[in-house]
Amino acid sequence: MIIKTKSFPRAALIGNPSDGYYGKTIAFVFSNYCAEILLYESPELDLLPSLRDHTRFKGIEHLAEDVGLHGYYGGIRLLKATIKKFYEYCQRNAIELDNRNFTIRYSTSIPNRLGLAGSSAIITACTRALKKFYQVKMAKPVLANFVLSVEKEELGIDAGLQDRVAQAYNKPVFMDFDREYMNKHGYGIYEETVIPEDINLYIAFRTDLSEGSEILHGRLRENYEAGDPAVLEAITEWSELTSKVKACLDKGGCDELPLLLDRNFDLRCEVCTSVSPKNKQMVEAARSVGASAKFTGSGGAIIGTYDNEDMFKALRSRLHENNIEVIKPQIVNSSEEAFE
Repeated sequence: MIIKTKSFPRAALIGNPSDGYYGKTIAFVFSNYCAEILLYESPELDLLPSLRDHTRFKGIEHLAEDVGLHGYYGGIRLLKATIKKFYEYCQRNAIELDNRNFTIRYSTSIPNRLGLAGSSAIITACTRALKKFYQVKMAKPVLANFVLSVEKEELGIDAGLQDRVAQAYNKPVFMDFDREYMNKHGYGIYEETVIPEDINLYIAFRTDLSEGSEILHGRLRENYEAGDPAVLEAITEWSELTSKVKACLDKGGCDELPLLLDRNFDLRCEVCTSVSPKNKQMVEAARSVGASAKFTGSGGAIIGTYDNEDMFKALRSRLHENNIEVIKPQIVNSSEEAFE
């Protein structure tokens, strides 16, 4: 039996990066790109490399370009870490695995290291394949926690639950990471929601900028743990922005949405000195044609609203001048099982 699974990039609509700090967010996944896993039974356990794992280059310039785009590590480490943590999860929960081995490989079209949760998409797709191969069940909040544990505990990547929740649910999700509820249940309050089709959303990302999310999260974490008043106040305001956007979505739309999205980014700039000039330039370029703009994650990609097709064309033309790709996200609104 050949098992094929998918997971999609995540776009944070509002509230990020408060998800790692007991805040609130709304996020969704979109199917314009995806990470795919292929798994089948074999005599030995074999992990096959993908394009991002190659070690042969045309020359020194090619190597430097590859590292700039993909970093020093490919996806094999993600598969190894996921398989190890899955084995430990099953042992800890008294789930007996049979003695079969498998061959596994991944592929991904998700733009790399641009705040679109490409790494967690690979881990999520890998976990889904392992679940199906060994017939192991995980509730969606548990799946999100598991994926985060692979990144934080096994790979040392500082991140929050938002991305993994959106990828586990495969639907737009309102997330409340209330501290008391989290401490009691081990996960947040997750509510599936609907993003009305008449809200014109775009996503844009640079083709010449790549910075891992651990850089921003590391700096913000230090300030948070030090009790920086500005950071604590920002987390409260991000949560309030999220509640306002949820109210908009619940009633089917809101004229205030562009202002709320803009404020999310502006607040980030106030407390995160690590926002790069190129990231700011991308947001400013989008806003120059009348669109709203904020990060989809931790930098390299933005999300926002536009009024009509004329504005979208102007947006695309303006951003293309700076090597920035612009898409209309195809929002996924289906159950996990549809992709297993």
